[in-house]
Amino acid sequence: MASAAFEDIAETFEFLEDWEERYRHVIALGKEMPALAEAFKVPALKVDGCASQVWLRPVISGQGKAAVFGFEGESDAMIVRGLIAVLHALYAGATVDEVMTIDAPAELARLGLDEHLSSQRSNGVRAMVERIRETAAAEMAG
Repeated sequence: MASAAFEDIAETFEFLEDWEERYRHVIALGKEMPALAEAFKVPALKVDGCASQVWLRPVISGQGKAAVFGFEGESDAMIVRGLIAVLHALYAGATVDEVMTIDAPAELARLGLDEHLSSQRSNGVRAMVERIRETAAAEMAG
């Protein structure tokens, strides 16, 4: 189940007339996101498989399956920064156990992102989702 923050994005997308307006909205979401500190822009946090540079820093509260998953992110491309914000909203408040049950491709398809992103951008989103799932799985494993 998607978070309330993601549902807000989905609802906004329903009101936006065309993809260009949705694209601008995604960029605006990225601009609202706090910047990732330079100290975290390191190879270990860099996501491979993205056309632009992307860093995701996990921020997990608690331990085991009940730990609440979160992350900070950054990209050198405005649209990708916006996509990070969309993923941040999708996983907002989820436990690491719940992260594994969220069908990110299906949820993102509700926004039409699958139809309107270049194949490189789509691959990048898949790489980010994979990193998020790997991080959650590692946290569950302890």
